Amino acid sequence: MSEAEHDAPGTGARTGRRKLVMVSVAAGVLTIGGLAATALPGGGHQQPTATGLPTSTAPVQRGDLSNSTRCDGTLGFARPGKVTAGTAGTLTKLPSVGDTVKRGGILYELNGHPVRLMYGQEPMYRTLKAKDEGKDVRQLKQNLMALGFGPGLTADATFTPGTADAVKRWQKAGGLRQTGEVGPDQIAFAPGAVRVDKVESSAGDQAAPGRPVLTTTGSDRVVEVRMDASASGSLKEGTKAVVTLPDGSTAPAKVSSIGRTATDDGKDGQDKTPKVTVTLDFDDPDKVKGIDQAPVAVDLAGQTHRDVLSVPVNALLALADGGFGVQVIDGGTARDVKVRLGMFGQGRVEVDGDGLKAGMKVGVPSS
Repeated sequence: MSEAEHDAPGTGARTGRRKLVMVSVAAGVLTIGGLAATALPGGGHQQPTATGLPTSTAPVQRGDLSNSTRCDGTLGFARPGKVTAGTAGTLTKLPSVGDTVKRGGILYELNGHPVRLMYGQEPMYRTLKAKDEGKDVRQLKQNLMALGFGPGLTADATFTPGTADAVKRWQKAGGLRQTGEVGPDQIAFAPGAVRVDKVESSAGDQAAPGRPVLTTTGSDRVVEVRMDASASGSLKEGTKAVVTLPDGSTAPAKVSSIGRTATDDGKDGQDKTPKVTVTLDFDDPDKVKGIDQAPVAVDLAGQTHRDVLSVPVNALLALADGGFGVQVIDGGTARDVKVRLGMFGQGRVEVDGDGLKAGMKVGVPSS
């Protein structure tokens, strides 16, 4: 005798079929109609009453359904890096951990003279002077212009007489000898403003070229998420997210980078699943508060299907033909309606079936 012949409303066969579909859903990823989605396990059994009707029901809902993903993240800072000494000397003053240094600000003092921050990707590796050319010259000129010392300068790669004049104006403002030349004993380049994460030396220590003075990060807040490598494949740079901060407030963000190498380096405790690091930038980082390395919750946006019917995932029944259905309760009777499945998300699944309408009641396992 077939399963369908055994399956009168409210009998143990329906209970077995609901258990079957919950095991199937909990096992992993369902691919339906070209959509792959990880369903949420519901568990439990349908408990019929003496009348053959379920003790628990849930409504069929119409609305928008999203398969957004919630994961744990860590609040941090962008662009870890180091500031190294550009020349030998005695360190006479150092910043404190947590200090932020912006363009033109003092990173540290060497032999009683300040070494100031300027923005640029190219490191400061030589003394720049008349007729020099290169990316570092271009960076210097861009900074002199941004700081107001280079009116009339052109941000090209040649150290001109006008560049020397601008350097002298900058040196005079900083109380330095006006040589018109500038070297690593006076400036250091970094991609942007930096936050002091660790002070590697003490006042009185001897600096040497290449020796670390400060460990830094960028000044902008970011969030890092350790995500299963298998789940990260659906992410793209620019994917939107909402971050719930330690104080309960929320802040919009977006994925800025996705790790290219999956690792199991012990960062995730007993979980040995290979993971990648996903970094998110805040839309407005200046408004984000919270201590470094504080835990946060991250809701990563997924697809959204508009104006669709959905039911709780645990309302699904496995049908004898290999499809899925729901048990519709109507007028004191129960009937099975075969459904086509769409997106999974938020503990619900998009369904489409003959005669299925918003507001109908479907059977679900008892809580």
